[in-house]
Amino acid sequence: MFTTRPTLHGTIGMVSSTHWLASQSAMAVLEDGGNAFDAAVAAGFVLQVVEPHLNGPAGEVPAIVAPAGGPVRVLCGQGPAPAAATVGHYTSLGLELVPGTGPLAAVVPGAFDAWMLMLRDLGTRTPAEVLRYAIEYAEHGHPALERVGMAVENVRELFENEWTSSAEVYLPGGRAPAGSGLLRNPDLAATWRRLIAESDAAGGDREARIDAARRIWREGFIGEAIAAHAARPAMDSSGERHASTLTGEDLAGWSASFEEPVRYDWQGWTVCKPGPWSQGPVLLQQLALLDPGLDAAAHGTPDYVHALVEGGKLAMADREAWYGDAAEVPMDDLLSDAYNAERRALIGPGASLEMRPGSPGGRAPVIGKHATGAAGDVPGYTPPDPVAGAGEPTVARNGEVRGDTCHIDVVDRWGNMVSATPSGGWLQSSPVVPSLGFPLGTRLQMTWLEPGLPSSLVPGRRPRTTLSPSLALRDGEPVLAFGTPGGDQQDQWQTHFFLAVALREPVRGRWDLQGAMDEPNWHQDSFPSSFYPRRMEPGSVTVEARAGEDMVAALRARGHRVTVAGGWTEGRLCAVARDPATGVLSAAANARGMQGYAVGR
Repeated sequence: MFTTRPTLHGTIGMVSSTHWLASQSAMAVLEDGGNAFDAAVAAGFVLQVVEPHLNGPAGEVPAIVAPAGGPVRVLCGQGPAPAAATVGHYTSLGLELVPGTGPLAAVVPGAFDAWMLMLRDLGTRTPAEVLRYAIEYAEHGHPALERVGMAVENVRELFENEWTSSAEVYLPGGRAPAGSGLLRNPDLAATWRRLIAESDAAGGDREARIDAARRIWREGFIGEAIAAHAARPAMDSSGERHASTLTGEDLAGWSASFEEPVRYDWQGWTVCKPGPWSQGPVLLQQLALLDPGLDAAAHGTPDYVHALVEGGKLAMADREAWYGDAAEVPMDDLLSDAYNAERRALIGPGASLEMRPGSPGGRAPVIGKHATGAAGDVPGYTPPDPVAGAGEPTVARNGEVRGDTCHIDVVDRWGNMVSATPSGGWLQSSPVVPSLGFPLGTRLQMTWLEPGLPSSLVPGRRPRTTLSPSLALRDGEPVLAFGTPGGDQQDQWQTHFFLAVALREPVRGRWDLQGAMDEPNWHQDSFPSSFYPRRMEPGSVTVEARAGEDMVAALRARGHRVTVAGGWTEGRLCAVARDPATGVLSAAANARGMQGYAVGR
């Protein structure tokens, strides 16, 4: 099969990320003797500078870490709803949904603390050593991606008239960032320099200085500036100005943490995902729903795609009924053989247009008013925007500006492996905090203002995030880390990629990571979106044109509402791998979007 690039192989270290400067910065850390966790942290901060339309310091980052010889764990960098973020508060403002932009959608920022916790417990470097790359790009500038300029132009009027602190950073002199020039963020560089100076002044060893940096973020000059900014009303997607519910007490009272992953065994693989406070187990449910007899002969056929689309609908219906941090999630039952055999029997020869959540362990599913009834009855169906699958910010039909996500995978010579999906706090989300150089996030938009649902808004609980890194083992050894931006599509695209790796013939004796990424991809939208304004597209399947007319015709004959997108629009996958028998490392990066790159040697 044609591939856009070779799968890289080496023995020293491998990095794959959604931006070449982040990948190369991480590789510089590996070359200097740092480990995979040091490298991932450095890359994470670079991504905040070079992909500010996709993530920021006040966003969030879940990661899966596999220290050499140690247990696989999930690092939760998803902050919870503030203490004052009650359903009653939002509905008293006349809201039916949490706004998709502005201070009112802010949760407790999680990304910075999570990166620092990874560095402290698993890394070897100091904050100064990992932040130096991001500081250099913020202070001296970097060539701006075309998409950054497009994102800023989309919100120019809002920046100039309402979010003036954002205009100061992203519209200097009234000009949006352009690829021909350098984009600088001197306030962000100054923030990191002051953080480093104050944490170093606190004294102590490496770990003590990292803990000092975490305190400064929560309670020092950064925390104070965030809390003061959150209290100031700003325009949001409701068309009104609102203040955040976030306070200094919320910032001081939360920290990132490690927890056990959810696991599923499939044909000799063990796949690890974050828990159901994310959508991560959706990937595992899709594997559990596959025909046990699935083999390489079925891969890529219309029957194969149809089965994955329909299985994906069932898994996403269960996400809507069962996943969230506001209720206990029956994960063991959702992944059990008996439950999935029963669910698999629902997949027929034609496309389903209904939301069909299951009853794990005999429990009755809980679906809100937003997703009840047959999806085919939803009026005004229109096909989705065929460019939305590119994994970049798009302007939704109602004028809302959406952000997206980044991804990083790293493996080092010692066998340490990490997969991380930073997102949120993007430049379109909320006004920039004056003097700090970054905005707050808007992850609270993923909660419902209808009480009693697993993903209802509850103070102190995490919104059900779409962020979903992946890590897979063979014979108990971590061998593959992967992930992608893409919101609700993340665990669809990752499922397709993983199956392509597992089912395709090896190339030169190793998994064909690049070939698996380059295959024509697709996604479906038969569930409520996680993003404001929470639309659902019953029966919709978006397919890359490269899938071919025969595939499109076969899916339409089965009743799927097919939208044919551009040839290279579905997914922005990254992946690294390690062969425990030889120590050979591999990496690949998706060519879609023209900015993801893998490096290594």
